[in-house]
Amino acid sequence: MTRLVGKSAPDFKLNAVTGDGKDFVEVKLEDFKGKWLVLFFYPLDFTFVCPTEITGYSKHIEKFKALGAEVVGVSVDSEHSHKAWINGDLGPINFPLASDMTKKVSEDYGILIEEAGIALRGLFIINPDGVLQYSVVHDLNVGRSVDETLRVLQALKTGGLCPVDWEEGDALL
Repeated sequence: MTRLVGKSAPDFKLNAVTGDGKDFVEVKLEDFKGKWLVLFFYPLDFTFVCPTEITGYSKHIEKFKALGAEVVGVSVDSEHSHKAWINGDLGPINFPLASDMTKKVSEDYGILIEEAGIALRGLFIINPDGVLQYSVVHDLNVGRSVDETLRVLQALKTGGLCPVDWEEGDALL
């Protein structure tokens, strides 16, 4: 697997649906220039672990925004599937869900399970200059921690050396 951290994030341009499930939009990496971006991939709409993660990130959106970060969720489902899910079981969320129907972006980020045609649970934090600063990949059955994502984002924003278990307000090395 090719290392992505420390390099320019793979470019993307994806169709998406707004978090309120009303409008279709296009999301591009360049839209987030000057901001931090938390880009997370999940396997499929209408599944079991995925909605817990999506609603978890949505509940904490104000914390991400306070840190100058935007959040985008991505799966290989169509934007129409995302819209149906948001307007049905999932309910409104506070960020767009993007469609990687071609699976190219999942492949570019190194998380595509080719034989299944879906993405692993990949999470990437991209800095305001478009450089990938953090990546974590989970198997399909394990959800991510929103609190850990926020902690890492806070640590990255310090620009300093953060020891193990560093929390906002702790001393840097």
